[in-house]
Amino acid sequence: MERPTVYRHRLITRIWHWATALAVLVLIPSGLMIFNAHPRLYWGHFGANFDPAWLELPRFPGWATLPSYYSLSGARHWHLAFALVLILGVPFYLLWTLVGGHWRDLRVRRAELRPAALWTDFRAHLALRFHDPEDPRAYNSFQKASYAGVVFVLLPLLVLSGLALAPGMWPWLADLFGGRQSARSVHFIAMALLTVFVVAHLTLVILAGPANELRSMVTGRWRAPEDRS
Repeated sequence: MERPTVYRHRLITRIWHWATALAVLVLIPSGLMIFNAHPRLYWGHFGANFDPAWLELPRFPGWATLPSYYSLSGARHWHLAFALVLILGVPFYLLWTLVGGHWRDLRVRRAELRPAALWTDFRAHLALRFHDPEDPRAYNSFQKASYAGVVFVLLPLLVLSGLALAPGMWPWLADLFGGRQSARSVHFIAMALLTVFVVAHLTLVILAGPANELRSMVTGRWRAPEDRS
């Protein structure tokens, strides 16, 4: 039996996905280089070498940073240039998600939160069955939670905390985070969580079949996998 092909990702979703992917690919390593200039994190308005830090890390190696050699100015140029992609893209995509009805695809229904349903989705993930054979376009509860968490929480948090760090921006924005040092800590934590998501996302793409998944995010058309049940 031939596997059905469905139109799964609309054009706006695909453009936003690749633009955001490129931005994140630059923002994370350039942000690590900026962090290397002072690899300590604080809470509050102030923090310097002799203040107690809640987190102190060794400097990240060159293979993980952009540029690969120490250059705070170079990292800032990369970071600020690609931060514009998120600053402009995230609000636009959120608005389109709400107005265009894409939020319905991410809505978690009460039945999906029942222990039996969650256990079924979890077992399906362990068996590498990521899609509902009856409705290949539907997302399961874990996919909805991770996707919504990134789109509605992590990315807006990165944008807002990043703006709070920018010199000359609105002082009240830094105050919302409890100070610029708190905003820097939140920015770093959100970046770390986003990095975990990216690694998990790429791993699942490979396990689900990279050719099919990539084709769906380029053309929008996705071929339903064989039923492994």
